[in-house]
Amino acid sequence: MYKLIATDLDDTLLTDQKHVSPVDIDTINRLNNTKFVISTGRGFNSVQDTLKEIGLYDKENEYVISYNGAVITENKGNRIIHFDPIGYENARKIFELGLKYDVCIHTYTIDNCYAYRIFEGEKRYLNNRIRITEIDKPDISFLKDEIIIKMLYCTEDMDYLRKIKEEINLDDEFEIAYSAQRYLEFNKKGMNKGYGLETLCNILDIDIKDTIAIGDSTNDAIMIKKAGLGLCVANASEDVIPYCDEILESTNNQSPITEIYNRYLYSKKYHYLEHRSNTLD
Repeated sequence: MYKLIATDLDDTLLTDQKHVSPVDIDTINRLNNTKFVISTGRGFNSVQDTLKEIGLYDKENEYVISYNGAVITENKGNRIIHFDPIGYENARKIFELGLKYDVCIHTYTIDNCYAYRIFEGEKRYLNNRIRITEIDKPDISFLKDEIIIKMLYCTEDMDYLRKIKEEINLDDEFEIAYSAQRYLEFNKKGMNKGYGLETLCNILDIDIKDTIAIGDSTNDAIMIKKAGLGLCVANASEDVIPYCDEILESTNNQSPITEIYNRYLYSKKYHYLEHRSNTLD
């Protein structure tokens, strides 16, 4: 049987109103023998309200994968059990490259997110999602003694982000992915949600074939591919669909966890699905 479900947060588990549907909350509360793990690009501090909604807030032996797999915490006291930061020098390099482009730049430490050149549309998007500290100078040297987990560029023009990714050509140095149709995210090389899922499975002594992963963006792709069953919500971006085994009928607004429960957990006829022979090109 499947022993763990790992789900992306924004545009997957959360509705457009930034909450978990009541139907999915009820379903999650019925997952007695299956762990339910949020796997997000956000920091773990920003998911506490969601953990409260689904009844996993401050719980022992329950976990969150955050910062795109770079941090794993136990929900009880937000105890960090694994982290692998991008580091200050790498962060400074990405920040200075970003200054050449018309983007908002986010710098994530363990406890905060610092935003340079944040615009009104981004403020609205982050409202009730992430707390931001705005900086007004093109310099992050004040963070040189902090643990910097990840960086990202933000604009509402995805074609522009794709152009930036091609021009800077840093795929050999960093783990780079798109998310939320507005972000280009940078982690330490090798740090991704798939790595986070694999690491948590090792900690919990769970075979990764006994996991389900669900998401909507390319920062979910490796997690979806590595899981025993990889799923996309119906509203997933086209870039991530080739990595999944099946596409759900449900969007993020239609209780996708309940569809998973009904199709793959509740049914006595469920079986392990064979992965497509796709590659992570």
